Amino acid sequence: MIRIVAVTLSTVLMAGCLSQQPVPAVDRSGTGQSRAASAAQPTGPGYYTVKRGDTLYRIALENGQDHRDIAAWNNISNPSSIKEGQVLRVQPPGAPESADGATTKPIATGAVVEARSLDQPAGTSATSPSGLKREPRVGKEPYSDEAYARLNKTGEPAKPVDAKPETKPEVKPDVPAAAPAVASGPDDVPWLWPTSAKVSAPYSDSGNKGLDFAGKAGDPVLAAGDGKVVYAGSGLRGFGELVIVKHNATYLSAYAHNRKILVKEGQQVSRGQKIAEMGNTDAESVKLHFEIRKQGKPVDPAQYLPKR
Repeated sequence: MIRIVAVTLSTVLMAGCLSQQPVPAVDRSGTGQSRAASAAQPTGPGYYTVKRGDTLYRIALENGQDHRDIAAWNNISNPSSIKEGQVLRVQPPGAPESADGATTKPIATGAVVEARSLDQPAGTSATSPSGLKREPRVGKEPYSDEAYARLNKTGEPAKPVDAKPETKPEVKPDVPAAAPAVASGPDDVPWLWPTSAKVSAPYSDSGNKGLDFAGKAGDPVLAAGDGKVVYAGSGLRGFGELVIVKHNATYLSAYAHNRKILVKEGQQVSRGQKIAEMGNTDAESVKLHFEIRKQGKPVDPAQYLPKR
């Protein structure tokens, strides 16, 4: 009897387990949402993904931009509000495209339409039966013994007495224009040394990304070219009191470790203008660290500055 009850109870329990529906799993980690959000974010050239420790100022420097422009392109009101993983536009918006996505281009000019009278056969011109333009025949006279004698005597074709001498434009020899002292492109900058101090450390691809100048506290720091101040402050670690001047869409220059900054962001400066005083902020000794950046990437300033 006990065995029959036990078997019946086991059968009932198994039936209950089989009839129970599985509980749906819920993804509480948020990976599904983050994956969808990351898929919607733009990527590729012109965009940058924020990494741990990044600041808007450093991102702007590394991409050769004004940090205020990057903030405007990404609707950022607080420069310190960027977050790791955030994708930022770091290049200005491109040229507008047409509605179907194709870039608009100017229409190519076709062949010139031939002008002729209505009763003139096609393929001929008013100047020649063959349709080819020929030089106008002027300055000829009928054959005569006198004309023949003049031709044999002077070696020049005879001209009518009342014919006016044909005037031709003066042809000057092709003389190349004097080449400029330095070939310059649309974005090239006539660079100037930012200080008269001696170079204490040269540029290095693996180390020093600019030139270091050893000087005295208070020595003038000069703008190396005309441009606009896009940064003035101490928000970039390792640079101390820093000034960044943007010269055009290609080049900017940076002046670090100053003791005093004499310009403000947005200010236009001229080549040779005093913009700061040399110091040792965020440095072990008094020096000027000077960089030239092309499209945001450091280049050797010695290859751009004039010879001393």
